[in-house]
Amino acid sequence: MNIIISNSSGQPIYDQITSQIKSKIISGELKEGDALPSMRFLAKELRISVITTKRAYEELERDGFIVSVTGKGSFVANKNIELIKEEHLRRIEGLMQNIVELATGCGLSLDDLKEMLSLIY
Repeated sequence: MNIIISNSSGQPIYDQITSQIKSKIISGELKEGDALPSMRFLAKELRISVITTKRAYEELERDGFIVSVTGKGSFVANKNIELIKEEHLRRIEGLMQNIVELATGCGLSLDDLKEMLSLIY
């Protein structure tokens, strides 16, 4: 599994793993029932602590993205991907609303915001 970890990022490593696996599930790169690497294997591959991968997998399981079967491993959960996408869209809209409020408070135009988003994207 191709996961890229940045030590210079302000985002915790377990959160980077969680975000990337969620993205792979939402995009369809990982499908329902697909096996994830074991926590130990992923930790070794990424050169991080098993505790970190364990926390990432626990978060993914708590959020319903994966299921763990004792002695067998972790697998992509049977969950409605459209529902997950809808949840993400609602979060994005909320964040964008905050951005618009901050931008209007600073006197930024819509064109300024579009340019900023293009640069970041």
